[in-house]
Amino acid sequence: MPIGSLVNLSFHGGAVKSSTFSGGLFINNEFVSSESGKTFQVANPSTGKPIAEVSEASAKDVDTAVDAAEYAFKNVWGEKVPGYERGKMLFALAEALEKNADELAAIESLDNGKAIVFAKYVDITEAASVFRYYGGWADKNHGQVIEVNDQKLAYTRHEPIGVCGQIIPWNFPILMFSWKLAPALATGNTVVLKTAEQTPLSALKICEYIAQIFPPGVVNVLSGFGPVAGAAIASHMKIEKVAFTGSTLTGRTIMKAAAASNLKKVTLELGGKSPNIIFDDADLDQAVKWSSFGLFFNGGQCCHAGSRVYVQETIYDKFMEKFVAHVKSLKVGDPFQQDTFQGPQVSQLQFDRIMNYIKIGKEEGATALIGGERHGNEGYFIQPTIFSDVKPDHKIMREEIFGPVVAVAKFKDEEDIIKQANDSFYGLAAAVFSKDINRAITTAHRLQSGTVWVNQYSILHTQMPFGGYKQSGIGRELGEYGLQNYTAVKAVHVNLGAPAPV
Repeated sequence: MPIGSLVNLSFHGGAVKSSTFSGGLFINNEFVSSESGKTFQVANPSTGKPIAEVSEASAKDVDTAVDAAEYAFKNVWGEKVPGYERGKMLFALAEALEKNADELAAIESLDNGKAIVFAKYVDITEAASVFRYYGGWADKNHGQVIEVNDQKLAYTRHEPIGVCGQIIPWNFPILMFSWKLAPALATGNTVVLKTAEQTPLSALKICEYIAQIFPPGVVNVLSGFGPVAGAAIASHMKIEKVAFTGSTLTGRTIMKAAAASNLKKVTLELGGKSPNIIFDDADLDQAVKWSSFGLFFNGGQCCHAGSRVYVQETIYDKFMEKFVAHVKSLKVGDPFQQDTFQGPQVSQLQFDRIMNYIKIGKEEGATALIGGERHGNEGYFIQPTIFSDVKPDHKIMREEIFGPVVAVAKFKDEEDIIKQANDSFYGLAAAVFSKDINRAITTAHRLQSGTVWVNQYSILHTQMPFGGYKQSGIGRELGEYGLQNYTAVKAVHVNLGAPAPV
């Protein structure tokens, strides 16, 4: 794609009416065409129609980006730039996101299908918070002096790893962009990042700001497909660390490639089938609202979505009556309308996958109390769906659907719910609703999940780590814990006078 070729978007709602930016690959602070000249189309999930065409990265383009990142790391970044200077750049990027929030939210809603209210006030707002948070850490991620004896000075250094490869998903494009990029840059690494092929547009727009703030080669962003560009990143001999958010199946493939190449460091944030537990002493109205938000937010396209709801049997009927009524009130439709809660699913492939799970749920004997069908005649909209009469071995109770489909079941007591909740090879998140704080905390501690909410769901904070147990991932993102993913610890021993032993 020639550098001059542009993405031209128009928006029918919101504060911004249009946006224009390059659809090229962002390498060494320039937008360039792919080595092969290949491009691919990007569709609007509300209509299924193409809205843009962007360059498609090949393995050779990954090589070019890695070379740029390697040069930058050795010459203009890493330990060449003090932490406080890196922090200032991250602050500037946070400010750029906030200044252009309306335009970025419109791009995100058009490209991804999420409600524009959430795109602006959740995705962009939180992404700016992440860049600002790690900007503050940039000059504080230091080692320590360790007392050994009076004849030795012993200390540790926290050093950047080098060139890092990052692969982000399509469900939260801008937010995941920040989760990956911010800690890597704060600790002095350079980055080659691949966006999801379904949603490359918002990252390309942000690259305009990056080019004005960071030295060339520090951040390189490629649009492309997993089996080509993603595979090249995972197996690249000059990439020392790879971070991935996506499916557990793809995470396994990336680990194999990392091991078979240069045994690069790996962090993975993978799938989930998270239990949401409603005890009989819960505030029922609040539990209903949080449970609805915890699953149907972002069209159910959240790795931590509370897709397994367990209700204590003594309040099951009352909860279900309120739950069904509340979910019926959620507006599904045009993501550019201010009162829309749920937009379309991201693609035809995802739409078909979800509808197939709904079909399977019905065939296995579960009851669709509401939903279970397409919403409207255009785009990839699906009605919010609640299944009851779900058994532990049903696929809709065991497998990640990644859509607006929730499975609800009963439980008897604490021991019963711990057994049911932990009966999964996932362990990303969970929630407990109870007015008895002792019971809530005790239950939270027994759940095999990386994140547990008590009396709420799906509220994350930049300062708090996020990641999974079991097959939901390796490592943690966000908070101080997120710095560990991008830091090499060096131990230095300085002899102050001890004689040689022989």
